[in-house]
Amino acid sequence: MKSFFNTRLRRNIALTALALSAAVSSISTAEAKDSFKVAWTIYAGWMPYHYADVSKIMDKWAKKYNISIDVVQVNDYAESLNQYTAGDFDACVMANMDALSVPGVGGVDSTAIIIGDYSAGNDAILTKNAKSVKDLKGTEVNLVELSVSHYLLARALEKNGMSEKDITVTNTSDSDMVSAFSTDDVKTVVTWNPIVSEILADYQDTTKVFDSSDISGEILDLTVAKTDVIRETPEFAKAVTGAWYEIMDIMSSKGEKTDEALTIMAKAGGTDLEHYKGQLATTHMFYSAKDAVAYNNSKELLETMASIARFSFTHGLLGDSAENAEVVGIETPAGVFGDKNNIKVRFNPEFMLMAAEGKL
Repeated sequence: MKSFFNTRLRRNIALTALALSAAVSSISTAEAKDSFKVAWTIYAGWMPYHYADVSKIMDKWAKKYNISIDVVQVNDYAESLNQYTAGDFDACVMANMDALSVPGVGGVDSTAIIIGDYSAGNDAILTKNAKSVKDLKGTEVNLVELSVSHYLLARALEKNGMSEKDITVTNTSDSDMVSAFSTDDVKTVVTWNPIVSEILADYQDTTKVFDSSDISGEILDLTVAKTDVIRETPEFAKAVTGAWYEIMDIMSSKGEKTDEALTIMAKAGGTDLEHYKGQLATTHMFYSAKDAVAYNNSKELLETMASIARFSFTHGLLGDSAENAEVVGIETPAGVFGDKNNIKVRFNPEFMLMAAEGKL
């Protein structure tokens, strides 16, 4: 059965991310307009955008603010980020690590208007012969390099008093991960669902020694918009946020309407209701706008983004000219990490707060 996660290439976008600065330098400041485009790609936490489109919920909210919003599915996640950075979209879904390493490094000032979810077990380290992360010392680990999987491994090693010097990383594509693990040569992989579930089901002696629930809240999935666009036309952010939380209310309820909505999302992702619910079980959705605002305002978010910036710097994701991890400024309500004169990644709770207070 085709799955969400095999089509969501968010974890391997670094290869094309850093060549965009020159292209975006010519993008002019946004002018007031009434027509907008939002890009999304298939992933459990982003399927609400499909439902927002086909149910006309997005159209309803856009009409409320006298604007139009085109919700566009982009098949390739990396391409959606590149198109957003180049100016083809006003907003785009992306992981927090990618918000920094693609539009942020590309010079595009962007604002996370919605914190949608975080991985709560979707990403994991699986091994045949180790019982703990410390047992991985001196061994080879297969994963998609310069990806969220790579970040997960780095955090696991750090939490166990180790570093990447203690292991050997071998780049392996997500499409080859299961077949690689079936060989005698590959003992440990770092990957994500449904590959994690498939390996655990097929290889019963496999041990999961670490997963994203051990770094709760660090692998975030966001809706990011051009900062100048939402400053010029905040109605756009209001409409997107209003539609999102109307769907969150539906998804977090029970009954026929909820199952109907989830079935539509599941079908669009190439799976069924049961399997989609299984994906959501390891995806911590911020169904409540109030909860999303609380995380947005927390010191934890600032610390997470600082950790991601340091990882990105040490692995070359901030560009060849970057002298340190602080080359791009990241602004949250709890403070700023990085260059305050070069803020390109912002976490603004304004619109989620309006949703929480019923003011949209």
